[in-house]
Amino acid sequence: MEYGNPTMPVGVQDAQVRADFMRRVYTRLVAGVAAFVAIETYLFTSGLAVAITEFVFGTSWLLILGGFMVVSWLSNSVALRATTPGAEWGGYLLLVAANALIFAPMLVIAELQVPGAIAQAGQYAVGGFVILSVIAHRSSRDFTWLGAALRWFGILALVAIVLSVFTGFALGTWFSLAMIGFAGAAILYETQVILRETPPGRETIAAMTLFSSLALLFWYLLRLFMARR
Repeated sequence: MEYGNPTMPVGVQDAQVRADFMRRVYTRLVAGVAAFVAIETYLFTSGLAVAITEFVFGTSWLLILGGFMVVSWLSNSVALRATTPGAEWGGYLLLVAANALIFAPMLVIAELQVPGAIAQAGQYAVGGFVILSVIAHRSSRDFTWLGAALRWFGILALVAIVLSVFTGFALGTWFSLAMIGFAGAAILYETQVILRETPPGRETIAAMTLFSSLALLFWYLLRLFMARR
């Protein structure tokens, strides 16, 4: 059922339109997280997670990272160009599946070496996401200025990851802490941009953006807990 004006950002529409819009965004986000958990559960129970882990350790991590970036770009491209809700959901599912595959090796290692770390990282990630979302919604501060800083930090982080692969230099605890901060800032920024600039009807696209930041937060929280074993 249509609601609000699809040609105007929800930020300039009435409070009920904004509330309905964000409710739909978060419903889709929860669906994405549930799909991620379901895929990981299947990978572990079927033994595919171990096979994926062995494959990753037998090939170049840069190829894996590059493939993930291509699939992420493709999924977002599909969703952004979609003309039907089904196509948008298809792009979203592709993004969730790509994340599930790239997470599988680290989850396997965490389960073997640091039992309980996955649940702990998941709880902190969800808790942190909720707190940051509330701040983004209720704070009178404008966090959209973070956009330029996030883009530059993201580029530098990607360069650091690539260099670490080539040189063998380990990105330690401080890098994980910096990336946790980066993911948190991204959640603040993206939530306000979604609320202010996204029109009704683009809830799935908004959920994909938040899912990626939540996944990033979970990844580096898990990495941090594994390093503290």
